[in-house]
Amino acid sequence: MTLSEDLDFEGGGFEEVAPSYPVVFGISFTPKVGGILIGLLGLSGAAYIVMNMVMPSWETFQQQQTKQTDLQGQIEQKKASIKQIDKVKQELAQAKVQQKQVLGLFANEKTLDTLLTDLNRLVESGNDLLPANAVKAKMRRYTPDTQKSEIITDSSFGPLVNNKLKRSKINIEFTGTYEQTQSILRNIERLQPLLLVKDYDSKLNEEPINDALGKPIRMIGPVQISTSFQLQALMPLTPEEAAAVAKPPAEAPK
Repeated sequence: MTLSEDLDFEGGGFEEVAPSYPVVFGISFTPKVGGILIGLLGLSGAAYIVMNMVMPSWETFQQQQTKQTDLQGQIEQKKASIKQIDKVKQELAQAKVQQKQVLGLFANEKTLDTLLTDLNRLVESGNDLLPANAVKAKMRRYTPDTQKSEIITDSSFGPLVNNKLKRSKINIEFTGTYEQTQSILRNIERLQPLLLVKDYDSKLNEEPINDALGKPIRMIGPVQISTSFQLQALMPLTPEEAAAVAKPPAEAPK
């Protein structure tokens, strides 16, 4: 036998044998196909994890974050409310101080009780420095117009004052020189309660001045004038008076 007979190339002695791969539904699972399938399974698993685990957790996180934002907003609102309350309290305290200062400008029953003494002191305050025969200031009349103060309802101080204030009227007359009269009026303006002068009248006093025995005194210096006016003291209403004014009138029986 020759070498050529042993190596029969034409007879296919070296024919390549195809590898055997599993086949499912007509698809041969080659390494390439298997890799693709494995990749698809990985993607599906990742999608499953995302849909069933990550997304619910993310939604819960978003809800908690929204809740936290809302709570933080409520806290900020409460802080702002507390600051606003503190501001309102400060304004209220300031308003009370201002109200007290304003009320201090008005008269009251206590100041009216001492008003006669105060006015008499103002009128005769400078007499001690004058000679015996000099013209001296003297209080002639101090008469309350009414025994009880009246609530203002006549719009004499404007309609806004009606039923808000009351007044007490006092008729006053004193004598003195022109300079003494000026000084007395200026001192009255400096008194603490709010006092208004109405119906002012000033004229020469022609009445003779007598001593304690009734004998005429020959006066020296400026002539004497007589001054009269009505002094009105304004006062705020008491809580009881304010409540009575605010109460609607009872209807007349039918």
